[in-house]
Amino acid sequence: MAKYVHVNGVRLMVEDLGEGPAILTLHGGPGMGSRHGDVATFGVLAQEGYRVVSYDQRGNGESEGGEPYSHEQFVADAEALRRQLNLGRIVVAGGSYGGHLALEYALRHQDQLAGLILRDTSASNQYQAGSKALALARQLPGVNEEMLDRLFGGRVASDEEFRDMYRAILPLYWVEATPDQLEDHLSRIRFRHETHNYAFARNQPVFNLVPRLSEIQVPTLVLVGRHDWITPVAASEEIAAHIPHSRLVIFERSGHSPQIEERDAFLAEVRQFLREVFSPRV
Repeated sequence: MAKYVHVNGVRLMVEDLGEGPAILTLHGGPGMGSRHGDVATFGVLAQEGYRVVSYDQRGNGESEGGEPYSHEQFVADAEALRRQLNLGRIVVAGGSYGGHLALEYALRHQDQLAGLILRDTSASNQYQAGSKALALARQLPGVNEEMLDRLFGGRVASDEEFRDMYRAILPLYWVEATPDQLEDHLSRIRFRHETHNYAFARNQPVFNLVPRLSEIQVPTLVLVGRHDWITPVAASEEIAAHIPHSRLVIFERSGHSPQIEERDAFLAEVRQFLREVFSPRV
């Protein structure tokens, strides 16, 4: 059931499915992400004895905006939502930029965690230069150094320009996708360039959690597509190497979205992890 929940001065659109041990999902793509992808991936678990809570973060999707769009504020919203919905100890599942926030949540609220699922993410901003180089090498229409610098630098002028930029780089995210599939994906996104600009101009330049990863002591599942251009395998290998109780799984036929490109294998890994961290309750 989708509903608005008032959290820290804004209304967040929340989808709360099922009953049982709770999974709180954190979507990626600040300014273009929403709960819908997480519901499509994890929602099936609501019929398998879990409570799945997915929401549009502030300034995203159908939720209200309101600065700051800082990591600290995003994490504070997640923790307030956990308390308000009486979720107890949770598994946090964060994908892409949501993985940044999941790591930040773990470092601030580890006592509330049963486990952590990280999908196609990184613990620092050090991979941006490599991502830009890969994008330029593909020679896609509309993709050039000036555009990428403005996109990664948080200098997008409007929602319409944000959409055009994302349309240009969209083929990079997939191993296989038809133009119709890409356009269908694009048509489902609400673009909010102010949220993106804040995240990439102010949060990303100082983002580096690598020195603190060893502080995370909860079981952690690290998932990544072999052909991910934006948060490459090396980023997930780094996370898994520094978090003591972690397991790394690489999906050989996926880009940035193994939850879509290799859905069955992805969910099998998630189910196994959930059985482990919530045992003997489920």
